[in-house]
Amino acid sequence: MTESSESVSHAMPAPLGVGIVGGGFMATVHSRAARAARAHLVGVSSSRPERAVAAAAELGIDGAFASLEELIADPGIDVVHVTTPNALHAEQALAVIEAGKHVVCEKPLATTVADAVRLADAAASAGVTATVPFVYRFHPLVREARARFASGETGRLLTIAGSYLQDWLLDSADDNWRVDSAAGGRSRAFADIGSHLVDLIEFVTGDRVSRVAATKRTFFDSRAEHAAITTEDAVAVAVQTAGGAIGTLLVSQAAAGRKNRLHVELSGSAESVVFDQEQPETLWVGRRRGSLLVPRDADQLQPDAARLVTTPAGHPQGYQDAFNAFVADTYAAIAGDDPDGLPRFADGLRAARVSDAVIESAESGAWVDVAA
Repeated sequence: MTESSESVSHAMPAPLGVGIVGGGFMATVHSRAARAARAHLVGVSSSRPERAVAAAAELGIDGAFASLEELIADPGIDVVHVTTPNALHAEQALAVIEAGKHVVCEKPLATTVADAVRLADAAASAGVTATVPFVYRFHPLVREARARFASGETGRLLTIAGSYLQDWLLDSADDNWRVDSAAGGRSRAFADIGSHLVDLIEFVTGDRVSRVAATKRTFFDSRAEHAAITTEDAVAVAVQTAGGAIGTLLVSQAAAGRKNRLHVELSGSAESVVFDQEQPETLWVGRRRGSLLVPRDADQLQPDAARLVTTPAGHPQGYQDAFNAFVADTYAAIAGDDPDGLPRFADGLRAARVSDAVIESAESGAWVDVAA
């Protein structure tokens, strides 16, 4: 070892300190992603102090905080992940921002457009990184589809056929806090999963939904632990885009056999692309002559898609991998980078406006313009 090399310090930067609010399924997903990004999981808070202790043990997090206030006061925490029921998002995310911390807030960002505006404005004013996990953007083949639209390879967008189908609320005995509008908000199925569908369509095509005509159904107004349910189990929507395309969307949490099937077929004047989240290893590209299946193979993809490939072709990637990539890009933004396609609070506000227009249309029976 030379004298000069002995005198040079190569200290690694301290890992990002992470706090998590909430202790359910999404907290588990967020914690895995934070760990994959080599962050330090400092602590968790939950609905009750004892639940926070249990969550810390379950998730392998260092500490448990008795309240959100105690968590955000910890100087070792740089970013807070909000994974609580929807009605708590606005108040909790705002508290994080006001404490000067970066924030990742589950969608829907808020249960009203007014609260979503307040959060987006607060994040912008505070200069913090504030993101929403529209994680399907981080499938490599979604980025490949986006690159085809951006390059003009698909031509002009003509039609959209999209669906997001699940069956976890198929039976009246199935229940969850999300069915209660006081906890989940005015919209359930569309705000919960339809928001992902619209975000994916707009992200890939670069076009925006401008008008909607919707109908909704609540198949069970009573479930195991809830009565007088008003939130929807399914929504069907006709859409028009700013660029002149037309299409249909079907969103349901009562579609037997469908576990998490987000499916989009985007037809352009030169070619169509189809992405199926349950089968994310191939992208179908339809042409009048010579249709093909594009594999998730870095050697065959555009650079922005290839960078998200973490395993060789033939070794499947899935939902957690997409979530890990979203969190990694969020942490890169905190460090000063500007990752392309990172969904921020402005995108959460956009989703709130689309959801609001869909429910307004379903209740009025009329076409409704989506606010810009």
